[in-house]
Amino acid sequence: MGIRKTAIIDMGTNTFHLLLVHLSVDNFETIFKEKIPVKIGQGGISRNTITPDAQKRAIHTLQHFKNLIDGEGIQEIYAFATSAVRNADNGQDFVQIIKELIDIDVKVIDGEQEAHLIYEGIRFSGSLNGDTNLMMDIGGGSVEFIIGNDQEAFWKQSFEIGGQRMLDLFHYHDPILPEEVEKLTDFLGEKLIDLVYAISKFKPTGFVGASGTFDTLSDMYYAALHQSKTNRENVFQLPKEEFEIIAEKLLTLNKEARLKIPGMIPMRVDMIVVASCLITYILRFVPVETLICSNYALKEGVIAQLIKKHSLWENTILKENQ
Repeated sequence: MGIRKTAIIDMGTNTFHLLLVHLSVDNFETIFKEKIPVKIGQGGISRNTITPDAQKRAIHTLQHFKNLIDGEGIQEIYAFATSAVRNADNGQDFVQIIKELIDIDVKVIDGEQEAHLIYEGIRFSGSLNGDTNLMMDIGGGSVEFIIGNDQEAFWKQSFEIGGQRMLDLFHYHDPILPEEVEKLTDFLGEKLIDLVYAISKFKPTGFVGASGTFDTLSDMYYAALHQSKTNRENVFQLPKEEFEIIAEKLLTLNKEARLKIPGMIPMRVDMIVVASCLITYILRFVPVETLICSNYALKEGVIAQLIKKHSLWENTILKENQ
């Protein structure tokens, strides 16, 4: 295959990611990466729409990404949209607008494809071994769960209960009220019956969280230790006890106070409260002492697929039905 330059765009509900890489036969080297809190789910996700303001922010960001891609002379672009776009009544119109204005073809992937790519990304990070793990990726629109090991995924499912949705439904006061946490927990109990059944069936003994919220939680843990992560590492450990201390603290602080926590970033400050409630709920069912945090998620899963396939778009697992 030789070395080639590739661009990956992950249009998440909360954050848009751009990753420019040199792809080789069995690995990749990052040329440039950027994430921008576009928040296309804000104001519309609960009504299955992408608001005009959200579309404006998205177009502005994608134009910026395209300028960077063109500046590197990259022709090969893989752009993905997830929960907010796949559930929006105007999602296809939005994709068409992007094609017309910026000339980027956006592939809207379903929950099953999203979970599979996240699994591939986590596996690529080196987070897995022969043990059965529960893997989790908390997006703004959906949350993906996978149960598997470094060889295969035994079970995977996407649930439309992402951070922006939980925020809209339950987080009305700041700090969040105990009764709001209680309502959120009851909601999760109703929505995650399939997951709890799968956990009881496959009995995972490890837990891996992908990117996003888990990056920030582990940043906060490292900052509390006065340590910093190195760019060479893709996998970090967060002791469960330390996560519980952080999660408890997040429930009692308002936004201004949360922003002052070392390791916190502005784009995560709102959703991290409900996301931590979700993680706390999940950990009831998995007997672990340590949360493994993988830097890699969907976009690195795309890279893993491209490397594995040694071929272009139409030959990857995401091939459109002819």
